[in-house]
Amino acid sequence: MVETVITVEATATVMKAVKLMNENEIGCLVVTKKGRAVGIITERDLLKRVIGKSKNPTRTKVQDIMTKPLIAGYSDMDLEDATRLMFEKKIKKLPVVDHGRLRGLITLTDVARFQPQMIKILKKLSDHVSAPQRMKKVMNYYVC
Repeated sequence: MVETVITVEATATVMKAVKLMNENEIGCLVVTKKGRAVGIITERDLLKRVIGKSKNPTRTKVQDIMTKPLIAGYSDMDLEDATRLMFEKKIKKLPVVDHGRLRGLITLTDVARFQPQMIKILKKLSDHVSAPQRMKKVMNYYVC
C-alpha cells in the first residue's frame, strides 16, 4: 500500500481538489473531516457529478460530490481480503484506516502490478464473478 496519501478537506472546493490531483498526478483523493477519513473523490466522481451535471467547480464543495460512505480496509487485513473487498464493492481504490485514521491506500493497479501471486487470486475471482465494467481495463491489461 502507499502510505503517503494526499487528502482534501470535505469543505474544500472541487477546484482545489482538482488542483491537488493535477499537482500530484493522482486519480483520487481521500476526503477528511477533522482529520478522519470520511469519503473519497475520484476522476470518475468529477466527470459524473461535476462536469456531467454542469456544476461550478469553484463553488461546489468536495463533500457534495464525494463517494460516501467510505469503503475502507484495515492495516491488519491480508491482501487477499482487501482484493476481495475491492472486487465485491466494485472499487479500484481502497483507503486503509485504523480507528478512523488514514494509514494508506491500495489500488487494484497496485495489486496487479506489484503482487504477481495476486494474479491467480484475481483470475479466480473473475472466473466466478464478472469484473465490473470500470475494472475491466485493469483486469484485461494485467490479469488476462
